[in-house]
Amino acid sequence: MKDGFLDKLITRLDRFSPSEVQNLVSRLVREKGFMESVFEALREGVFILDPEGNITFANHAVNQLLGVDTIKSVGQKIHSAIRGLDWNNLAHPDRVVTRDMEVFYPENRFLNFYLAPIKGQVENKDEHLGYVMLIHDITESKKEHEEDLESEKLNALTFLAAGVAHEIGNPLTSLDIHLQLLNRKMNKLDEDEIKDDLNKLLGTAKQEIKRLDNILKQFLNALRPQESEREKTQLHGILRNTLETLEAELIEREVKITLELTENLPLIELDAGQIQQAFYNLIRNASQAITSSDGQITIATKFTDHEIIVSIADNGKGISPEHMGALFEPFRTTKKSGTGLGLLIVRRIIRDHGGEMEIDSEEDKGTKVNLYFPRTEKHVRMLEDVESKPLIEVESDT
Repeated sequence: MKDGFLDKLITRLDRFSPSEVQNLVSRLVREKGFMESVFEALREGVFILDPEGNITFANHAVNQLLGVDTIKSVGQKIHSAIRGLDWNNLAHPDRVVTRDMEVFYPENRFLNFYLAPIKGQVENKDEHLGYVMLIHDITESKKEHEEDLESEKLNALTFLAAGVAHEIGNPLTSLDIHLQLLNRKMNKLDEDEIKDDLNKLLGTAKQEIKRLDNILKQFLNALRPQESEREKTQLHGILRNTLETLEAELIEREVKITLELTENLPLIELDAGQIQQAFYNLIRNASQAITSSDGQITIATKFTDHEIIVSIADNGKGISPEHMGALFEPFRTTKKSGTGLGLLIVRRIIRDHGGEMEIDSEEDKGTKVNLYFPRTEKHVRMLEDVESKPLIEVESDT
């Protein structure tokens, strides 16, 4: 390190005997090798910096987290390795700093770094020798925190929805009964012209009541878990049933469907009705997003040892960045007649099945939705306390 302990030690080597120098060098090599081994064993990224912010060491985890070449980076400024890092405002010889940051290469991650000064004794004086920067991947914990917040919001909305459904449901029932009575009295009128006008108004009122009732049901279905009846099911069969249901609409929109279904797709525990509802919403959304005459939806499946992946991709208008952040917010929609509850319902269904949903979209190019279904459910079985055997064994349904 510049002006550090080693530099000052080297200038005083003439004061040591050859054997003392040899012992000192051997000790330094051993300690350096030991410390590097410790740093390389860590999953956290480690930078060792000199007082000016030049990198003197970087472990392998830095490469995984930031894509930094650990060898070529030595001697470079830390803000060259981590673009956007304001070194002058962060570094202080008497201050410890911790910050969160988001990186987009080599993967989109959320990281937390801890920057602490290194102090050392040189000629019985405390001197500032540099800094250590520890970098921790907090992507999963941040995701879990966001899911917890979302769960709290959904719980609050569920209570609200129950109250709203009760307060609105009763007047809707009363309105429907009175409209039926009105319809009977209208049928007794003699003047056909007046009867036709009233029937038209009555029909509009009934449609609006039905629409409001449907919105309430969708809202409740989106927020509160539904009882599911699961059995070993083939996803391809559910997909084909969904496409048959949507066939007339897809033909009318002149949308071409391409199926890329892998063979021998394993059976998994599903509620076929709920999964068909999810597929219906996603495929219908994809068809409605297509505005050109060469519209195409590609549905693909594949599987690994752990999960089954269903992809639904379209070449439609895509989703703007500002709308991507509000995809799962109730009643936020770009459709004139939409409720903004479709994707919320789909995600609830997929997560209730232990899976996850991923959306990738680009304006004017299209949208791709990936659904991940776990192949097995893990169970924990307590065992007898027997020597040489584990207390807990994890087994899986195959």
